[in-house]
Amino acid sequence: QVQLVESGGGLVQAGGSLRLSCAASRSIFSFNTMDWYRQAPGKQRELVARITSGGSTNYADSVMGRFSISTDVAKNTVYLQMSSLQPEDTAVYYCHANSVYSSSWYDYWGQGTQVTVSS
Repeated sequence: QVQLVESGGGLVQAGGSLRLSCAASRSIFSFNTMDWYRQAPGKQRELVARITSGGSTNYADSVMGRFSISTDVAKNTVYLQMSSLQPEDTAVYYCHANSVYSSSWYDYWGQGTQVTVSS
């Protein structure tokens, strides 16, 4: 069973920065993509950033230029560096990964970490 464990959330003032970490229980090379999603109260979960096994990245328009996703293969960890944080970035942030095996897709989720941005 794959485990994804997030850390790094917290309370920060507007304009500040945080770095989220997501440690996987197996090599991140085994995943097709690793992503960060977020869910604010009363809103749907949305994709924030994605990195593929080939290293390609993409971002939601709302975070482009402020957030950066990266990986550390040696630590089996994916990061989300968040800068110029705004109150609208307040949400629970979830790490997600997917992989394919024998033509079946598998999705894995972390437990979430709270990010609160005060104005």
